[in-house]
Amino acid sequence: MPDRTPSLAEVPRPFQAPARVLLGPGPSDVDPAVLTALSQGTIGHLDPTFLEVMDQVREMLRAIFGTENRLTLPMSGTGSAGMEACFVNLLRPGDRALIGVNGVFGGRMAEVARRAGAEVLAVDFPWGRAVDADVLREAARADGGGFDVIALVHAETSTGVAQDLRPFRALADEVGALFIADTVTSLGGQSVGLDEHGVDAAYSGTQKCLSCPPGLSPVSLSERAAARALDPRRGPSPSWYLDLALIGRYWGSERAYHHTAPTNMVVALHEALRLCLVEGLEARYRRHRRAGGALQAGLEDMGLELLVERGIRLSQLTAVAAPAGIDEAAVRRRLLADYGIEIGGGLGELKGEAWRIGLMGSGATRRNVMLCLEALRESLTKEGHRPDGDGLRAASAAWDELAGEQEDL
Repeated sequence: MPDRTPSLAEVPRPFQAPARVLLGPGPSDVDPAVLTALSQGTIGHLDPTFLEVMDQVREMLRAIFGTENRLTLPMSGTGSAGMEACFVNLLRPGDRALIGVNGVFGGRMAEVARRAGAEVLAVDFPWGRAVDADVLREAARADGGGFDVIALVHAETSTGVAQDLRPFRALADEVGALFIADTVTSLGGQSVGLDEHGVDAAYSGTQKCLSCPPGLSPVSLSERAAARALDPRRGPSPSWYLDLALIGRYWGSERAYHHTAPTNMVVALHEALRLCLVEGLEARYRRHRRAGGALQAGLEDMGLELLVERGIRLSQLTAVAAPAGIDEAAVRRRLLADYGIEIGGGLGELKGEAWRIGLMGSGATRRNVMLCLEALRESLTKEGHRPDGDGLRAASAAWDELAGEQEDL
């Protein structure tokens, strides 16, 4: 056999991340204190000091989720792992799921539920609009049966729609279902209020408004959802790795080994959650509203079309249409090459038609608003489109006007 060991000259050099300002749909910029926490020495997943960190992480997650749920913990994996964990633990083959779909991630919920063996009634809504509880109710009645879960996205990352969760607990009760919410882009950026809204199961990700690197997915299950997930009569979860009955034993009082926890990532999440609480949740949500509102005012001043109507727009994620005749990908490439700014392109129906601009976590600042608007204006001009206004004065005025605005959703 030939020796395939690379020579020293062929070994790659150490990787050095380029300087970036992450203003896309995620990941977001990470606070330096979180990176410092991440870089600490690795400790074992059963080290007594790490067990203390685990308990503190669970308590801080409960505070930010707005819940008293005992089964609240970070899953090993990104937000998609949390989504699968909720569905594969709460559904068994033959169960029924009612899912409101108004973007890519509602559609992904439906796909995961189908793969769990559920019979899925996916009710489609126009992209850029919220899920209507009355329409979902009529679809359930027309279908003629009860459901085991209803599910929808709180902050639809593909469109920038903020979903009001308040009407859906009553609907879930009417059809005998548990209520699942995707909070990937909302947790840490706007009030989630699981207990207030009667949400039975929620999942999120660390890389959005929590400003932590990607790699963990906070989940939280109510007592009735946990009872179903852990009910031995229903049989084990079809996923061993995502089995909350097993993982809950490790994160609970037993500390029973399941898999090797990513200890450095949990320590980083500990710091990210701590920073949320030090800032104060209401102050944090207000900062996101100010940043998003200022950006949106600036974009409109530039003559750009926002794809979500006022009142249901997310603050932390804005979808904006690319002007006719402009290659949206070329603008993104120019932003990255010339200014080190990353924004996102459209997904699904919006692919090639829109940009998604994120102001999340530590990135939700007045400085980033102004930086993004100025760089976007210059990039559009270089690509042959002259914006109506510069956007900066309108953004600055909106930032000041939104200082005391209250949370709506």
